[in-house]
Amino acid sequence: MPGHAGCIKQCIEPGGQKPCLEPIVTKFRPTPGSLTSRRLEERPGCYPSALAVTGGVANTQVSAVVLHAHGAQLKSIESMSSLDALLETECPIWIRINGLGQSQRIAEVLERCRIPSIFHELIVDTPQAPRIDSFADVVALVVHRLQFENNALQLASDQVSILLTHRLLISIEEAGNPQGFEPLTRWLLHEHPDVSREDLDDLLHYMVDTLLDGIFPMLEQVANRLDVLEDGALREPSARVIGQTYALRGALRKIRQQLWPLRHQIVLFLRQNQPLIGPESLNGFQEIAHNVEQVFESSELLRHQCDAVTAAYMASTGNRMNQVMKTLTIISAVFAPLTFIAAIYGMNFAYMPELSWRYGYFVCLAVMAATAVVQTFMLWKRGWFENWTATRN
Repeated sequence: MPGHAGCIKQCIEPGGQKPCLEPIVTKFRPTPGSLTSRRLEERPGCYPSALAVTGGVANTQVSAVVLHAHGAQLKSIESMSSLDALLETECPIWIRINGLGQSQRIAEVLERCRIPSIFHELIVDTPQAPRIDSFADVVALVVHRLQFENNALQLASDQVSILLTHRLLISIEEAGNPQGFEPLTRWLLHEHPDVSREDLDDLLHYMVDTLLDGIFPMLEQVANRLDVLEDGALREPSARVIGQTYALRGALRKIRQQLWPLRHQIVLFLRQNQPLIGPESLNGFQEIAHNVEQVFESSELLRHQCDAVTAAYMASTGNRMNQVMKTLTIISAVFAPLTFIAAIYGMNFAYMPELSWRYGYFVCLAVMAATAVVQTFMLWKRGWFENWTATRN
């Protein structure tokens, strides 16, 4: 891959001819404060259900996919001596760390892999703000794997950190499930692709693309749920409808917050011409930048649809309130003249001619009934009895 020359300094250790890899840290100068730990105020979502929790975090499991010329091999790393043996080979290696329960062990693995200590806090400290940075001959990326639990309302997340250096690709996942990138692992182990150290950047691109592609099905679920909620808001508005709408709006807001930093950071990263990233991967990261824009715009459209559902709910509840007030108005209008007639004959005057009539009581009831019937008929002709909230096909 172009740009690899001069990136590694060969040195001879005392007492032997063993080459050691020492990164040159003067190639890139990071923006002041760009590599400092930036914790999020709150997690993008709840912990995933697959997380094996011990004291609040998952136990650390370390494994490696060694990319030999004749095929890939998956090996479990139980001790640092086995890791050292793998690092002494000339084969490109993908080191997988799952679970952040043993931070000391993670730090030791990174030290053996000669990762600068400035990256250690970014990986172990959670939840971390999404980012993509490069310093010296290390590319660091922090994102959150988002998913919905059981239904389209409960958002869950786990942090995924990826480091790319010469001959090494290191992924650190917060969840304890080692199958976070199962399709990629299965492809490497069973398809036996010809992967060299120059192709590790392609694996990095595939990982980032996989994490972002997982958001599109989530947005489709949100869109389908919003269609159902909008129909329910128009037909039978209830507190459940508006509550679910607010929950979906909150999930969309968290998704947008995860994509906002990556919108400009990927563009800046592409301008750095990092030697670890080849031309094909640069094109892949340009596609990732386009996907980020698509996800961000889709989230914005769905957020506006949440506003539309809320507006439909408010309009429906307003119509129902108008229907209630109209019913009360009809009742008041019908009984107002009847109340007037009853009030007149309820006055305590000494001389009222109708009181001496033999059939005065029945005549008064007949007049009141006729008045109510005539008034009801007039209101019906004017369309006052039409149900404005009836369900229409």
